[in-house]
Amino acid sequence: MAGKFELYEDRAGEYRFRLKAGNGEIILAGEGYKQKASAENGIASVRTNAPLDERYERKTNAAGKPMFNLKANNGQVIGTSEAYSSDAARENGIASVKANAPDARLDDQTV
Repeated sequence: MAGKFELYEDRAGEYRFRLKAGNGEIILAGEGYKQKASAENGIASVRTNAPLDERYERKTNAAGKPMFNLKANNGQVIGTSEAYSSDAARENGIASVKANAPDARLDDQTV
């Protein structure tokens, strides 16, 4: 099963997206946007930037766990991963985003 983007409205009324792998696991989450069109632009940016390894910022979170951000060409963060148990697991997460994002279907849950 291929990956998908879920576009939804959160409790605060902001539009958000998340990328799920074929197994249903969330592999990337976007920030909140005031306008639906801005969230859709975020999804388009993820599709464009996901295949490019140089767009991934490999980091650790406050608890010291590996995670990553996907950045646009201008350096702005367009998506953030979950925390991983190891650097190798983080690399698997990046590989999953690279594989799923470009062709992931859009599940618009706002309609």
